[in-house]
Amino acid sequence: MSDIIHLLPDSIANQIAAGEVIQRPASVVKELVENAIDAGATQIQILIKDAGKTLVQVIDNGKGMSETDARMAFERHATSKISKADDLFSLHTMGFRGEALASIAAVAQVELRTRQKGADLGTRLEIFGSQLQHIEEDACPEGSIFSVKNLFYNVPARRKFLKTNDTEFRNIITEFERIALVNPSVSMSLYHNDTEILNLPESGLRQRIVNVYGKNLNQKLLSVEAESSLVSINGFVGKPETAKKRGALQYFFVNGRFMKHPYFHKAVMQAYDQLIPAGEMPSYFIYFNLDPATIDVNIHPTKTEIKFENEQPIWQILLAAVRETLAKSSAIPTIDFDVEGAIDIPVYNPEKKISGNESPKVQIHSEYNPFKREATPSDTRPSFDWTELYQSFEADRSAVLPDEEIVEKKIGSAIPIEKEIIEKPVQPAEEKVLFTNTSVQPVAKPCFQYKNRYLVTTLKSGMAIIDQHRAHLQILFEQYQKSIRQQKAASQQMLFPAIVDFTPAEETILPLLLEDLSYSGFDLSNLGGGSYSINGIPDGMEGVDCVTLLKDIVAKAIDTGCKGNEEIGDMIAFSMASAQAIPVGKVLSSEEMDHLLASLFLCSNMNLTPDGKTILSMLTDDELENRFH
Repeated sequence: MSDIIHLLPDSIANQIAAGEVIQRPASVVKELVENAIDAGATQIQILIKDAGKTLVQVIDNGKGMSETDARMAFERHATSKISKADDLFSLHTMGFRGEALASIAAVAQVELRTRQKGADLGTRLEIFGSQLQHIEEDACPEGSIFSVKNLFYNVPARRKFLKTNDTEFRNIITEFERIALVNPSVSMSLYHNDTEILNLPESGLRQRIVNVYGKNLNQKLLSVEAESSLVSINGFVGKPETAKKRGALQYFFVNGRFMKHPYFHKAVMQAYDQLIPAGEMPSYFIYFNLDPATIDVNIHPTKTEIKFENEQPIWQILLAAVRETLAKSSAIPTIDFDVEGAIDIPVYNPEKKISGNESPKVQIHSEYNPFKREATPSDTRPSFDWTELYQSFEADRSAVLPDEEIVEKKIGSAIPIEKEIIEKPVQPAEEKVLFTNTSVQPVAKPCFQYKNRYLVTTLKSGMAIIDQHRAHLQILFEQYQKSIRQQKAASQQMLFPAIVDFTPAEETILPLLLEDLSYSGFDLSNLGGGSYSINGIPDGMEGVDCVTLLKDIVAKAIDTGCKGNEEIGDMIAFSMASAQAIPVGKVLSSEEMDHLLASLFLCSNMNLTPDGKTILSMLTDDELENRFH
């Protein structure tokens, strides 16, 4: 029998190995920029075409390479950064595996122009699919210019599964920001399709963060510092009041390298315990500096997973450092028992009479009634019988009510009931006074509020318990959803327009959202540089922080990766409803409870909120009887 095991050609082996290192255009940017930093570059320029699918070009002013080094750099496991195994435990460079350039050259068309400092001429070479095509002397500037063209041109299956240009470019920005945040001494710029996206001059650490994410972040950061024999920690954490559910900026860096570390993240979150609402996340930029021999970065080719020898002690130091920072900023409340110098407030004593001072006497006309007056010849206004008018309001409470059988069918089925119960839909209500301007008729049923959170009422089959916050959220969601789909949302112009700033990563997804935001009632104007003016807001959204709302909508769109206009519209409607829904703990009047229930019973889905949480729970008559057996 003939032998069946054979060695793969280098080109195929390189393509297989490249799959771990080069996953998308952002991986190319990461590897090339890190190489430029290792080469001592102080200026790095990144040019992107078609989200990196057509071109990724990185220009640096580093030390450059000789002709021999330029050729060797594309060989697998060829590196200048380590020479023996022990060097893995004393790394001071970003790269060390010698795989990045070989992996890039295996799946793209690469051109390198490089010249060493002081050399008269440089070298230009071309490599397509791991094959050297051309090499010659070149009059190029000092440093290196890497041009990676047509990524995955020889691996069509990989190219086919790349995401949209917006998604891929957002990943490039993410990698760019991670490198920029930890190298503030390096001037960096990013261009996409000849448009400048970011231009970051050499600066300090705090200024670099502000340059990347906007000047509004400067007032929201608190400095963190901790020194010990194990680790040096510095950086910034966000003030507790700036925490948010989505889009928090959370970064860990160790020895100049970005890392992901859920265990250290837990330490930061524990420091914020009882300071931020459940489910919200603070921003932080934490930088660790420690002996390279105590960490292991050789776990995964992406080098974002790092093991620490002294993980538990560092966890404790990080927790203490963040807590100390929050305490110094008065984020943690303190009790002040100092009463020295307090104002003496006199106590009223009704039995004590002050001579010469008597309370003034007021003359009251007991027979005066402001609603009854004599008609004069000049008075042409009609007179009203206010008692009769009030009685007519009471009569309306039981006029046109939702059919109880239809309501119970809705409760037992998630299928929307298409039967119209009233002629007019519920208009978006002002949150301050619930449903005051609406044609929905209140429910003429006994109803009371339990623990300022639940509404309890009776139906034909038993007792219904309703979460008031979720009920109002569902009502508003269906209203805004309908307005967006019909493109008929009312907008209220702002007297003083607000300004909202988006990061470059957030700005890449805005074109997908602007149309539906306009349909929902937002009037936005692009001011350039990631800034937008909020000229108008949806009617009924007064009192809502629309800047925060828009940032949350964009962050949610990035997290969920919304596809299709209908999905984007529903996401916007849900975000708007969440921002305006009545909070848990709000005391409702009997009229507000009646209108809330009536509006809920008219919803197409009264059982679950858009995110799948239960709104209404039934306690049937049979279940009640069984409890008393």
